[in-house]
Amino acid sequence: MTATPTGQVPAQPQEQSSPGARAGAQPSTRPSAQPGSRPGATGTQAIWLLLGAAFVTILNETVMGVALPHLTEDLGISLSAAQWTTTAFMLAMAVVIPTTGYLLQRFTTRQIFTLAMSLFTVGTLLGAVAPTFSLLLFARVVQASGTAMMMPMLMTTIMALIPADSRGRFMGRITIVMAVAPALGPTVSGLILNTFSWRALFWFVLPIAIVMLLIGLVRLPNIGETRKTPLDVLSIPLSAIGFGGLVYGFSTIGSGGRIAEGGIVLAAGVIGLVLFVWRQIVLQRADGALLDLRVFRSRPFALSVSLVTIMMAAMFGTLILLPIYLQNVLGLDPVTTGLTMLPGGLIMGLIAPLVGRLFDRFGPRPLVIPGAMLASAVLWALTQLTEHTSPVLVTLAHVGLSLGLAFMMTPLMTSALGSLKPQLYSHGSATVGAVQQVAGAIGTALFVTVLGMRSASSAAAGASEATASADGIAFAFFLGAILSLFAVVGAWFVRRTPAA
Repeated sequence: MTATPTGQVPAQPQEQSSPGARAGAQPSTRPSAQPGSRPGATGTQAIWLLLGAAFVTILNETVMGVALPHLTEDLGISLSAAQWTTTAFMLAMAVVIPTTGYLLQRFTTRQIFTLAMSLFTVGTLLGAVAPTFSLLLFARVVQASGTAMMMPMLMTTIMALIPADSRGRFMGRITIVMAVAPALGPTVSGLILNTFSWRALFWFVLPIAIVMLLIGLVRLPNIGETRKTPLDVLSIPLSAIGFGGLVYGFSTIGSGGRIAEGGIVLAAGVIGLVLFVWRQIVLQRADGALLDLRVFRSRPFALSVSLVTIMMAAMFGTLILLPIYLQNVLGLDPVTTGLTMLPGGLIMGLIAPLVGRLFDRFGPRPLVIPGAMLASAVLWALTQLTEHTSPVLVTLAHVGLSLGLAFMMTPLMTSALGSLKPQLYSHGSATVGAVQQVAGAIGTALFVTVLGMRSASSAAAGASEATASADGIAFAFFLGAILSLFAVVGAWFVRRTPAA
């Protein structure tokens, strides 16, 4: 496959778009690779560029956690206010991701990439020079707006260019981005902050973002063709209220002490999401939905996304609880805590390509079933944490959980998107991205809330602070272990599905 003179990778022949594509909308001609075909040099370059850009942007989602004490001292703000540099990032991603299904069909690949990397670059520059906390917070929102577009664009590009018999290998590389980038964030942040100020977290990334933006402007091809579909303006605020309300509500509840406020926002989010879903069902008949929910008509997609939701909630909850346990119970410093958590993320990223190749050969079930069992077994083992548990055992447990998740994430995402028609790839990718953000917020809120309630109960019974914290963390993992059993059962129903 080679680029046309205009830099656009031509589409492969595919089936007609759905009968609902009318009201002036042009039929989708987004490419669908045929069995036995290969993306060629142009398509491969596009995928590697998008992988690199996604890695850099997602890395920034977790770098600010270690820097919170530095922000409080330098900007004169409270720790709860500083936490908004992470919360606002997640919130902005939850609001923007649902719109990417429409954007990826309406605009060219190069236009979306340029917009995403420009927003990320501008946000990075603003963060580096921000004189006040308000401007820093705004910079993080701008960064997140660009980051939110990268993963759906990467997934859609892979689904469009890679034949069905090779998708697992390439989707495994996406798992590297999803696993290694967040895991490296705290470690990289801690190493930088040992020598430089928190502003260096932005200055180190800025030249990389600029170089990738320039490369994309020159070398990135346009994958497929665009569709002139109408934009439903009402769906945008409904999406923001729905997905943003869920993420913010769960995050507020998870922060502790603000359950009433979080409950009100969560209720507003649920109402907004119900109205958003109703609006999309009405509009999809005229092919005008902002996020086409016909993706859930595919049973493999619905099942895979449900299992991804459970496991992402468990992963994010674990990423919150283990650092709390290592620092508050075992007394480790932030840098040592980051290094203790690093092997799990690296193992998950390193094994993902192998899992992808195994998926291409054997299908999802031989991978998803043992992966779910291993993840569940580790969560049950973590229910035995005490104030005397060795950090080495914690590291081994995190590695085991990461292995289990690695055997699940790539097969589930590939099966989910592979069961869709080509014209729904972009909407499926956006849906997976939105679900991941909401699942992360749910997992964080659920684990932290249970931790707080159980710790308070243990402290009231006379336990020491360390013992109470350990008891609360162990009980939170007990709840996670219960939830993992649903994933174990659901894994047996995952099937290899032919490409739509």
